[in-house]
Amino acid sequence: MNRLSGAEALVRMLQLHGVEVIFGLCGDTSLPFYDALHRLDHGMRHVLTRDERSAAYMADVYARVTGKVGVCEGPSGGGATYILPGVVEANESSVALLAITTDIGVGARGRYALTELDQEALFRPLTKWNRVIDTGASLPRTVRAAFRQMTTGRPGAAHLGLPFDVQKAPVDADDIWGDEQFGHFPAIRTAADRAAIEAAAEALLEAKRPLILCGGGPVISGARADVTALAERLGAVVATTISGQGAILDDNPYALGVVGSNGGSDETRAVLDEADLVVLVGCRAGSVTTERWRHPASGKQRIVHIDADPAVIGANYPTEVALIGDARLTLDALMQAVDQRLGSGTRKGEAARMAVARAKQAKFARFRALAASDDTPIRPERVVHELNELLPGDAVIVADPGTPCPYFSAYYELTDPRGRLISNRAHGALGYSLPGVLGAYYARPDTKCVAVMGDGSFGFNAGEMETLVRIGAPVTLVVFSNSAFGWIKAGQHSGFAERYFSVDFNRTDHARVAEAFGVKAWRVERPDALRPALAAALEHGGPTLVDIATQPLHEAAAPVTEWIA
Repeated sequence: MNRLSGAEALVRMLQLHGVEVIFGLCGDTSLPFYDALHRLDHGMRHVLTRDERSAAYMADVYARVTGKVGVCEGPSGGGATYILPGVVEANESSVALLAITTDIGVGARGRYALTELDQEALFRPLTKWNRVIDTGASLPRTVRAAFRQMTTGRPGAAHLGLPFDVQKAPVDADDIWGDEQFGHFPAIRTAADRAAIEAAAEALLEAKRPLILCGGGPVISGARADVTALAERLGAVVATTISGQGAILDDNPYALGVVGSNGGSDETRAVLDEADLVVLVGCRAGSVTTERWRHPASGKQRIVHIDADPAVIGANYPTEVALIGDARLTLDALMQAVDQRLGSGTRKGEAARMAVARAKQAKFARFRALAASDDTPIRPERVVHELNELLPGDAVIVADPGTPCPYFSAYYELTDPRGRLISNRAHGALGYSLPGVLGAYYARPDTKCVAVMGDGSFGFNAGEMETLVRIGAPVTLVVFSNSAFGWIKAGQHSGFAERYFSVDFNRTDHARVAEAFGVKAWRVERPDALRPALAAALEHGGPTLVDIATQPLHEAAAPVTEWIA
């Protein structure tokens, strides 16, 4: 009987599911796995990171951009605990991510072996699916199950624990097979019930001012064309959450932009409030998007909800029609039902287009005035404006959830179908964008990839600049430097009578730090020096960093309708 070791079998199983890149960090318990990666001809690239958390963030962004399962790995003990932030972020963002953590041997359990912990218990609340593989014979079917779980239904994260002795255990080669279909997500799409489709179509056609509110679901599903077609057929406004940016291109006359407390504005909120029916598409209607469940107004606006996860529907709003299914398939079926009722006619959308135009005109007039300011420290609006002007339409921007997030979600415009703006909105952990941009680079090596972060975020994962230099990735890091954890300081400013406590830190010359790693860097303190520095950084053939002394959030006119109170 032809046999492989457990580590060799895992490598082959990953290969059979179409994995191309693995992000990870070495450790004692991973030695058999690393040896198998070294010896076997598998065609996969392993990217050594400097932190397991970084590996997970890279895999997360890679998965979001490619639609393929992102794979990260780390060793037992501390490695398993460090990888958790990226795993839970991907899971709560409906991103298919596989976290592999090696472990002490099964035979060493309960004997106080170094790095022993209950990995299955640790990962259980943070993943969609989770197993520690206890025998070599069970490895192939467990890996197949992980890929099916990650990529079907609501996509999510899976964890596989791989004990040291299982990595050496024999595995029957005849059991090593996989279906590459489950290496992409969503792998199997399900459409909503036909009766629900018909009821939703009737509700949409009855509505005088329908509005479609897109979360991350349509982006994951690749439903931009379907969202756009339905909006244009119905004359409906389309708003998005931060994760939903790109569900419709920003230059479409029905595209309102982001709503909610982070990146929304009084004008966009007003358009949402005027809707008599709101269609939530792949949107959890959480606290940020709805400004603490006030917009839409519960019980005052009709709600139709489309989502692959039935648990989301009805959690926050009374729902008139629930459609459980993939966004693209469900929107296509809904469009067909609308077409059957409208025939060759088309709903007039002039009122919707005018409402969008008025809201965006007011919002962007305010933005342009601030972006033109020569004040110092430099206004964040000016940074967004310059990047809007300089970046190609297909650029991928990875934004940390602190200072950059409200500005980019409100003012950066996606007008090219290939462009992406990604922010980790499920849990909002700092330190996401610097490693995440390398995941974007591996997903789209021919595209300009940019990470934007505050200086608080920079401190979390600055060590990954060595990884960027080692890889030679031509990515650009942009640091908003204001010497504070700005979001929290702004909350203390607005809600706690300016009692600032433990939010300020010393100013760092991030450009000099970057240069010590081998990154080409610029320090910018004057507005007139900003564009030349950004242009030079974007044109450089290797990793670059631009450190910008910017206005702190608590003094700025950030597009945040409500700070922490």
